[in-house]
Amino acid sequence: MAETPVADLKRTPLAVTHESLGAKMIEFGGWYMPVQYSGIIEEHHAVRQRVGVFDLSHMGEIVVSGGGALAYLQRLVTNDVGKLSNGEALYTPMCHPTGGIVDDLIVYRVAADSYLLVVNASNIDKDFGWMRENASGDVTIDNRSDETALVAVQGPRSLDVLQKLTDAPVSDLPFMSFLDQATVGGACVTLTRTGYTGELGYELLCGADEAEGLWNAVLEAAGEFDGLPIGLGARDTLEAKLCLYGNDLNDTTTPVEAGLSWTVGWDKGDFIGADALRRQREEGVSRRLMGFQMEGRGIARSHYEVVRDGEQIGEVTSGAPSPTLGVNIGLAYVAREHAKIGR
Repeated sequence: MAETPVADLKRTPLAVTHESLGAKMIEFGGWYMPVQYSGIIEEHHAVRQRVGVFDLSHMGEIVVSGGGALAYLQRLVTNDVGKLSNGEALYTPMCHPTGGIVDDLIVYRVAADSYLLVVNASNIDKDFGWMRENASGDVTIDNRSDETALVAVQGPRSLDVLQKLTDAPVSDLPFMSFLDQATVGGACVTLTRTGYTGELGYELLCGADEAEGLWNAVLEAAGEFDGLPIGLGARDTLEAKLCLYGNDLNDTTTPVEAGLSWTVGWDKGDFIGADALRRQREEGVSRRLMGFQMEGRGIARSHYEVVRDGEQIGEVTSGAPSPTLGVNIGLAYVAREHAKIGR
């Protein structure tokens, strides 16, 4: 398949800024994005040991509001949105009636009648169409992806960085909670205690017109702790076994198969995909997503076969070297009878 010409790629508000920092730019899901700045391994260790700054402005932001917003979301996604109070968030799949995953996303409760959904960049149009197709009741669905930027600050020193830029009570934020309006580095942001690296971290959503100023302020503050800008290459090695849509999750995989049963509100009532998922829960599944470590220097890539005694028992979904562990690791869907630790 021919690559999309650079001129035709979508760009975040920070694309020129990345070029000025000397980033190596590549195509990623139709976007013009930095894959690395100083080097993947150096950037990886910066996040694990100090702090890194990420441009995630390609992600999608969709606002659901209205008197029927909660009831609508309870039917739309698998997790129990009714558990949220203002300023809290949860991770959840959104499924087809078959149980296959349309996308995985985070729901933020701003108010009883207002919710922010952050969805995967490659799925923005698909998700927005699915959400409108399944809309009912007093609900408004507003795609604000083009007007919103997202900067992430991840690593053990991320709190120190933010405390240099804001008077907001950042240290009081529990994981999966947020401040709806805070001033960080002069920008008005939604400040969330979220991230995918497994480290202490925060994500900052702001208007696209404020993205460059916010990025520069955060990166300058991070520099005082030897922090670095982080590209897609290190981002891929930093995910703390969180599933990547398009690799580990897609329309043919279900939350039960993927080990995400904890994201299903089994007792919350009806939702799209409930019957299929409850049946899988009762009857079991034929495959499960498992982590593995390679023996030797080989790197397992997506779609490699998993073979035991000459028989294919699964397929790799993701694989990469782990700079932290010093070994090559990955994820694969494996036949249920082989999906056991030590196999």
